[in-house]
Amino acid sequence: MTRILLVIVLLMATAGAVVAYGDPEQIARARENLTQIFGRSITASASTSSSAPAVQIARGQGGEFAFRAKINGVSAPMVIDTGATSVVLTWETAKAIGLPIDMLEYNVDLETAGGHTKAARLTLDRLAVGKLVEKSVPALVVQRGQMKTNLLGMSFLDRLESWGVRADTLSLTGYPDVTGSINTSSRHRRARTAVD
Repeated sequence: MTRILLVIVLLMATAGAVVAYGDPEQIARARENLTQIFGRSITASASTSSSAPAVQIARGQGGEFAFRAKINGVSAPMVIDTGATSVVLTWETAKAIGLPIDMLEYNVDLETAGGHTKAARLTLDRLAVGKLVEKSVPALVVQRGQMKTNLLGMSFLDRLESWGVRADTLSLTGYPDVTGSINTSSRHRRARTAVD
């Protein structure tokens, strides 16, 4: 009996340490171990924020969802495009925010509303839409004069917990910023999938 109590205490202490350090993979493993021992699901708890970050964007007169984002700290106009697999920037925006446009290699074939063009791959250090902030976001830059607006595509949207349209309002919801939350592991898995 003493051995069983000792094992339970050690497992609980391990789970507590894992939660304190916030390693999502370790939390998941500790949760599985405790579930096997006790035969029921145990939710790891940590201090939680009150809610997930969310942004709402009203549909414009032209039917688009337009807004201003901050790309590497610089404000730029964007339009939501769920048909775009990536965030796509105009050459002019890329230059304005200080991206190394002279060093880019335009070797990606891209179909736009205006037709076929070439684009260059790069990674944005930081992309913020209101309270939603993502780092290391894959993006494309089109050649000069090929597009009139920047597109917020799936390389950003796939990282969100949810997004959808209701009554001409687009709602974007991120994951709660909770250290040690089980949700963060699914966020990191989805983020890696979007990058790959």
